[in-house]
Amino acid sequence: MSRCPSLVIAGTHSGAGKTSFTLALARSLARRGLQIQTFKVGPDFLDPTYLALASGRPCYNLDGWMSGHDHCHRLFAKTTADADCALVEGVMGLFDGADAQSDAGSTAEIARLLNAPVILVVNVHGMGRSFAALVKGYTTFQPDLRFMGVVANHCGSERHAALLSDSLQAAGLPPLLGVIPRGAFPELASRHLGLVTADRGQLPESLFDTLADVLERNLPLEALFPKMLTNTVRTAPSPDSGKPCSAPNHLRIGVARDAAFHFYYQDLFDALQASGCEIVFFSPLADRRLPEGLSGLYLGGGYPELHAERLAENGEMLAAIRAYAAFGRPLYAECGGLMYLSRGIEVNDRFYPFAGILPTRTRMLSGKKALGYVEVTLTEDSLWGRRGDILRGHEFHYSELIDDAISDPAWRRVYSLRRCRTDKVETEGYQNGAILASYMHLHYASRPEAVAQFIKRCGGKP
Repeated sequence: MSRCPSLVIAGTHSGAGKTSFTLALARSLARRGLQIQTFKVGPDFLDPTYLALASGRPCYNLDGWMSGHDHCHRLFAKTTADADCALVEGVMGLFDGADAQSDAGSTAEIARLLNAPVILVVNVHGMGRSFAALVKGYTTFQPDLRFMGVVANHCGSERHAALLSDSLQAAGLPPLLGVIPRGAFPELASRHLGLVTADRGQLPESLFDTLADVLERNLPLEALFPKMLTNTVRTAPSPDSGKPCSAPNHLRIGVARDAAFHFYYQDLFDALQASGCEIVFFSPLADRRLPEGLSGLYLGGGYPELHAERLAENGEMLAAIRAYAAFGRPLYAECGGLMYLSRGIEVNDRFYPFAGILPTRTRMLSGKKALGYVEVTLTEDSLWGRRGDILRGHEFHYSELIDDAISDPAWRRVYSLRRCRTDKVETEGYQNGAILASYMHLHYASRPEAVAQFIKRCGGKP
């Protein structure tokens, strides 16, 4: 596959330091004037927000199980057409993915798909020669992967670094590219299983510069970067890559985006815009009314529980959303959006009233309710497809519906939902006319027919 020079940053496990390393590398290369296109393996919504700020360009998710190989190929080619380098941050450990029998959904799958070299980040605290044994296992487990080398994170001293380097060399393994001293990288704030969402208004630019400074003091980028440039052959952008969209639609899609709602995949916005849709962002926290002339409304996931009081106090916005729904126009609410659409949320024994459109209540739990890949078969025509269509995605939430079921007969469950880790099948996807609410984060950009159906339901031409 011809493309711009690429690197996959993998870890031996979650917490090895691959996010800090990737952010540091992205910022270091970007401040040298290079166009760095970043990607995140898996369905993560949070790391991409940091990668986008570090590089100055939108970050995209690559997930072989959820979106398929063809979509990953097309997305990678399109978004790197004008880039000098592509950095792909892995997910969990290098071989962790959708199941234990294959590399589907894993970093290894994407590295092989892109034929991109891998840098393996290892937390070496308390390790000596065992470091070589660990690296040998990772670098030989799938012989078709290419490894540029290894980065030792949390290294104790120069003597420790020399021992680690010697152990790799004696075993004939990929070289030690550099070491990051213990505690050198600043801590990144986290919530649940990932980072706290990055926000340009709250996150100082100095964080990324500090990460880059640490990296440049400890890893010889002058030696690494030329290697990266010679690993692949750069191709010119396709002739039509810069042409403006000629789609006939003039739809306005309102999207909730603020500190409470921000879990979205950038490639869906790209697909909608390529079909002539205008994406209009608004804030349920700060705005008092919806944007004018909306053809569709999308309430995405996020952390509404952290902002429940402010959301509940903004009665004008809640009334505006109720009025919009009453007109029968398409309204899609996903995870946190479902919670906002419900009668309200219970947090720490206090109840906050929300839109009341979905006839159920939600409550926060002390532990996660669900986490993992899902496959949905539509049992009725819906906003994103026709009966029988299959969509893939994931779910991750710490809340649940309080009421046993949605008893209003106007609401129907239109998802036959299979959870991949258990193969358990149940019903979900709450639909009433043009309103659809679900806990599932489904990937629509990889299903052109799903995007076309949504545009059609919003009054446009697919």
